[in-house]
Amino acid sequence: MEENTVNTAVETTEKAARADKKTAKHEKKPSFFKGLKKEYKKIVFADKETVAKQTVAVVIMSIFIGVLIGVLDMVMKFGLSFIL
Repeated sequence: MEENTVNTAVETTEKAARADKKTAKHEKKPSFFKGLKKEYKKIVFADKETVAKQTVAVVIMSIFIGVLIGVLDMVMKFGLSFIL
């Protein structure tokens, strides 16, 4: 008796899963461009002041790292000139 109940429950679950798959196939899928437009609205662009500050920070750090690499290069050349 218990096996029959278990089998019935499994069959009911399988039927429900198949029915869900059928309805999912028939549902209209959203358009790619509608989804793209929806995602595009979520983008937050930086204002001019923020962009200017970040640009200045990048330029300053680039110059600083360039100078640091140049100084380290000179120190290594000077140190190697004693060895060789």
